[in-house]
Amino acid sequence: MTDPDVVILTALGLATVGMAVIAILHTNLIRSIAAYAVSSVCLSAIFFLLASPYAGALELTVGAGLVAVLFLVALILAGGEEEVPA
Repeated sequence: MTDPDVVILTALGLATVGMAVIAILHTNLIRSIAAYAVSSVCLSAIFFLLASPYAGALELTVGAGLVAVLFLVALILAGGEEEVPA
């Protein structure tokens, strides 16, 4: 029988990597930023499960919060989404 923490850590690790790949490969910039934020939240949860609350709190506030909001504001100020050629 496997330890539940190992299963949770594996699921969070796969979610982190999966969302990071989606953030890199997606062409829609808004969805890419959202995928980055979710990846950062999953990484923060991994830090909390590994008994590192300071690293988890820092990743949650800076990674998922501050950087994602800055990306969104920069995208809005730059003129929004790029236009898809017809």
